[in-house]
Amino acid sequence: MLKEIIISVQAYFKAHRFIKKHNLWKWIIIPGIIYAILFFVGMYFFVHTANNFFEYVNKHFLESSLQKLKESFLGFLITLGTIMVWIMTVLFYFSLFKYFSLIVGSPIFAYLSEKTEAIIEGYDLPFSFKELFNNIIRGIKIALRNALWQTVYSIGILILSLIPLIGWATPILAVIVECYYYGFSMLDYSMYRHKKTSAESIYFISNHKGLAIGNGVVFYLMHIVPIVGWVLAPAYAVVAATLSMYPLKEENNSIA
Repeated sequence: MLKEIIISVQAYFKAHRFIKKHNLWKWIIIPGIIYAILFFVGMYFFVHTANNFFEYVNKHFLESSLQKLKESFLGFLITLGTIMVWIMTVLFYFSLFKYFSLIVGSPIFAYLSEKTEAIIEGYDLPFSFKELFNNIIRGIKIALRNALWQTVYSIGILILSLIPLIGWATPILAVIVECYYYGFSMLDYSMYRHKKTSAESIYFISNHKGLAIGNGVVFYLMHIVPIVGWVLAPAYAVVAATLSMYPLKEENNSIA
């Protein structure tokens, strides 16, 4: 798995050089700006709403209890538990926003992934509305499937976050799960072009989790850089996912 994670991370650097070399910026910048605006507005309103909610809960339900326990270790644990729940809530919202962007941006993501492979293989990319439509529908189905499974896992992780000590590790676990499912959606565009069914794609990516996790981790980290990272992250993830499949393709024909 570690080797695959490294391949996936390195693919982002290759993606940057690839995009520059083949002048793909128009497929990067415009969708990226739209994504960045939606991300900023969505996170602003969500964090504001979440803060108001937790302030209300703290004021009416926890404050008096914490005052009594503030000198005790239990009070410390309750405070940390509250912080963990807040972090998990923010991560869960980001997860939902991410899948919304995957569904809305699926036409561009599907085309960009296909164009990347066409350039690598050295053939012209004839436009086929039927093929693009099928790719979009497949991408939406996979995004919804992944969103469902991630929600199930996230609810379980959220419950764990309420447990003292154990709950401290839940944000890391939540991020790993989220990175895996996001990378999964990016890799599936390539699986579709290799005529793999959804079941075959799920089987392949489940056996190459490192590729999905690595892709999702870098996508996640790019959001640390305001504006520029937000603009570049989605499209770079698509190109990097497509490029990351080729070292495996050269070693064997499992996706050919």
